[in-house]
Formats: sequence, structure tokens, C-alpha cells
Amino acid sequence: MRVVAALDSFKGSLDSAAAGWAVRDGVLAADPTAAVVVHAVADGGEGTLAALLGGGGREVPVDTVDAIGRPVTAAIGLLDHDGRRTAVVEAARTIGLAGVGVVDSALPPRASSYGVGLQVRAALELGVDRVLVALGGTASTDGGAGMLAALGAELVDATGRRLDPADGNPLWHGALLGPGSLPATDAELCVLTDVRNPLAGVDGAATVFGPQKGATPEQVRLLEGRMTAWARSLGDAAPGPIATVPGAGAAGGLAAALLALGARLEPGFARVAAETDLAGALVGADLVVTGEGSLDAQTAWGKTPAGVARLARAAGAVVVALGGRVERPTAGGLFDAVLPIHSRPRPLSEAMDPAVTADELAATAGEVVRLVTAARLGWARDR
Repeated sequence: MRVVAALDSFKGSLDSAAAGWAVRDGVLAADPTAAVVVHAVADGGEGTLAALLGGGGREVPVDTVDAIGRPVTAAIGLLDHDGRRTAVVEAARTIGLAGVGVVDSALPPRASSYGVGLQVRAALELGVDRVLVALGGTASTDGGAGMLAALGAELVDATGRRLDPADGNPLWHGALLGPGSLPATDAELCVLTDVRNPLAGVDGAATVFGPQKGATPEQVRLLEGRMTAWARSLGDAAPGPIATVPGAGAAGGLAAALLALGARLEPGFARVAAETDLAGALVGADLVVTGEGSLDAQTAWGKTPAGVARLARAAGAVVVALGGRVERPTAGGLFDAVLPIHSRPRPLSEAMDPAVTADELAATAGEVVRLVTAARLGWARDR
């Protein structure tokens, strides 16, 4: 039996590769003759850098700052392919929500995308041909103003007074883009995201994602007003429309600032799958095991397991999704089975323990293999 394990991360527990290796252990325990391929996957959020470097490349440490201005060292990835050098910047590694501690109303005025700008600047200084910026899991709602400041843009308020990007979220101080200060770059910029929200409005960055990052209703209203003004400022400087582009609101509007620099938006999973040749890895697979921490009705909408399932079905494989939590209905029709991994109810802290998750993934994967093997033997007897 040829098995491909291509699971997204079980957030807070196992990354994609670790989840895949746990499944591999379970498959081989059930069938030592199986050929198992572990293929790291991601959708443009956390884990994207690791997935893209899985087939080669290297990490380069960059001195930067986190979302609230504390010094950190966060790696960018460098990939060489077909004579082109690509840098990979994973925003969550620098300004990730998980790294700021308590998430409450004190965060929105402080959180900035400045640190991502320092990473992009470092990548450009290495002379790369292309920069992939993976969005998702960020702590800031600043429209990418901090990032642009790190790249050399001038930020001013409505009176023309220059703002200091070290003062936290520039939008909190009414940031606008200084005339003629939009940075230029010769490198190709590509933004990876599965979010379709525009920059402002009822579905915009502040309204939809602000509360997830600690914003109170009053703070959401303030940020929405500032985001609307910032959108006009970006629109005046950019070569095309910004605010209404689906996906411009990703990562607190960071995507919009990258669009203003000429970036293109791409679905995160599709790009990662193409860069790592997931379709090639699935050729000839009998069974594909995918999954992530939570599987529910939203899984079909741009989530990694759904993307894996579509490619696996095209390859003619049986597709089984494993989740730490399964809420039905799940993405009907995409999977042959959707199974929770835990053998009994557990407190959340225990259920998310990496060792527990790995053991339960292995055990469930083994059961899947035994079932598929039994079904194949029954099919062969019927023949």
C-alpha cells in the first residue's frame, strides 16, 4: 500500500511535518510493508515557511521586532529554483498573535506590522527575485502601515505631522501615507492568504478580525474609521484599486499595503502545493491521510485538508481526514471518512499535548490502514 500523509498543523500541538510523521508511525505499525510519504502542507498561515523549505532551501535569521516592538530574531527562507531566488516571509513568526501574551484591549493600539517590514527589507537586500509573504495568525490591525514604514515610507497624520512607527499601531494615530513616499521594489511580490475580506467596511479587517485581536466595539469603530482614511491614502498612491480587492483585509490589512507595492494575491494552499509539487507526490497513492486540529463545515472553504482532498481524489486515492475536533457537518463529498482522533473525552490542555496528539494520530491512522486493507482484501475475494 502506498500512503501519503499530508496534514496541516494541529495548532498549539504539532506542526504539519510532526503530524505527518505521527501518521507514518501508525501506518507502519499496522502494515510494515507500506510505503509512506510525509508531505508538509500549509495554507499561507503558520507553518508555510516550514512546508516550503521541506524540499530544500535554508533559513536565514533576521533581527526584527514582534508585534509590540520587542526585539526578536525570526528566520526568512531562501529557495533557489530554476535560476531564481525566492525569499519566504511568514508573518506569524514575527508578529504572530500567539507571541504577544495576553490578548485584550491593550493590544490594538500597540500592535504593528513593522517587524514584517524589516524581514521583507532584509529579503530584498539579499537581492532575491521574488518574495512570498505568508499571512495569517497576525496580531496587528494597522493596514500594513508599519510594514511600509520599515521599507522607507513616510507616515503622517491629517495635519501633516510625521509619525514615529515606533509608537505602536500607526493607524491609532491617524496614519496616512506621505506624498510620494510609497517604496519601490524590483522584486516580484506574492501574498499568500485564504482570506477574501476587503480592507474596510462591514467585512473589512477592523470589523471582522479586530475583535479576535482584542479590540472592543469602541476600538473597532475607531480602527474602521482610520482604516477607511488609510485606504483612501493607499489608493491615491497605488497604481490600481486597493480597498475593495478581495483579500486586501488579510492580516489586519497587511495585504493591502503589499498590494500597493504591486504584489499579487494568491490562495495560500494552491501556491504551497504548487511550490512543493504535492500533486506529484500523490501520483500512485492508494490512501491519503490529511487533517488538522479542527474539522467542520468551514473546512471546504480554502482550508488545507480540502485542498489536499481535491488533489488526492484527482489522483484516484482513498482520502481520510483526521481531526482533534470534528464538528459535523464537515466538508461533504471531499473525504471518504472524517474521524476524530481522541479515544476518550479529555481536558483541552491534555488533548493538545503534543505527545497525546501524536499517539492518537498514530493509533487512528493504524486503524484506518487496517480498515482499508480489509476492504481491499474483501474486494479482491469478490473479484
